Amino acid sequence: MFDILQSIPLIGGFLSVVLPFLIVLGVVVFIHEYGHYIVGRWCGIHAEVFSLGFGPVIKSWHDSRGTKWQVSAIPLGGYVKFLGDRDASSRTDSKVLDDMSADDRVRSFPGASLGRRALTVFAGPAANFVLSIIVFAGLIMYTGIAKQEAVIGGVIDVSDETFDVRSGDLILAVNGTPVASYAEIFDYAIKNDPPGQTVYSVERNGQKLDAVGPFPFPPLVAGVEPISPASKAGLKEGDVILAVGEKQVHSFTQLRNTIIAAEEEAVPLKIWRGGEQIILLITPQLRDREAADGGYEQRVSIGVFGGLAFEPVTYTPAPWTALWHGVNRTWAVISASISGIYYMIVGDISATNLQGPLGIAQISGDTASGGLFDLISLIAVISTAIGLMNLFPIPVLDGGHLVLFGFEAVRGRPPSDRIIKYAMSLGVSFLLLLMVFATYNDIMRL
Repeated sequence: MFDILQSIPLIGGFLSVVLPFLIVLGVVVFIHEYGHYIVGRWCGIHAEVFSLGFGPVIKSWHDSRGTKWQVSAIPLGGYVKFLGDRDASSRTDSKVLDDMSADDRVRSFPGASLGRRALTVFAGPAANFVLSIIVFAGLIMYTGIAKQEAVIGGVIDVSDETFDVRSGDLILAVNGTPVASYAEIFDYAIKNDPPGQTVYSVERNGQKLDAVGPFPFPPLVAGVEPISPASKAGLKEGDVILAVGEKQVHSFTQLRNTIIAAEEEAVPLKIWRGGEQIILLITPQLRDREAADGGYEQRVSIGVFGGLAFEPVTYTPAPWTALWHGVNRTWAVISASISGIYYMIVGDISATNLQGPLGIAQISGDTASGGLFDLISLIAVISTAIGLMNLFPIPVLDGGHLVLFGFEAVRGRPPSDRIIKYAMSLGVSFLLLLMVFATYNDIMRL
């Protein structure tokens, strides 16, 4: 679909970036705000407005409960305005609250108990995490989980050569080195250079025999990072890189080392794509990468992932197993985000890695070009990131409200209106500065 959009003259490239961005942000924001809304409703708090977006209202309608649902012109967020709120930031409107009837006060956000207010606020980020877990679990159910034993489910086309290995073969050894799993095959491949011809000892239909196959870790593009030299150059998943400049490469390890040696000079790549050879010009960049010790380091890269030459046999997990995988994947995104923020604060990662709206839009467009599966995965990642960000103890964000509720729980009364006003102003100022800085980064990258 998004490839078709790119072919539209003049506006195709714009639409192929903006439409995925609106889909990703729209889903994530709606789920976040719906979390606030539905838990607030369960807690007896009336929602006056549910808005997807800010600014001028494009479309609105009222439901049977009296809530106004609206879609606004600026699609960079959303909000739920509860009864008794002054505005979208959920500050209490004291004057309106004083003039409320006793029945309306009970249905208002300020009039609700501390526990119900805290639960309603926390429900937004929680809904984002639940969405991520469900999406990741669904994707696992769809793709299946690779079995540990080294049974070939399929051989990926990495050249015009015809190989002897085939689906169903159980790999016992690679060039005489015994292996018992795909992990051991991968370990062999990153420690050894291609020998020219790779011979596999396999078990086929109960018989042991030798078969020639592709090197296990070929210079195959298994994935392309958004906003990377590879995405800008036009590399695609499934491409096989045959040469970097004048130097031929026969494994992904050789490819990586050759790119590092090229430093940040533009080099031509000879690509094998669908049986044809093409040339793409690429400029490697010095980028922040995870180091072996768990920290970060800068090294030259082009932004591609490698993969084995074989597709493993997979099985469909039970729903509860898939959900557990979803929890683990969501936690991995949270851990990586917190780690990235920490290393950015201590200076190990450049703050230029912060993404603003333009950066997220470009990531959405690049990801959508890889297909619907990648776009759905991005929704889960962005949903986790939005949920985590909203838990930061910054006034205006959900985490800031929870901190104020903690103050109220300890002191027995909420902070004064003056303190809340200053806190909200500081929070808004900080977020605006952060947005300006991130947008500046986006423009520099573009």
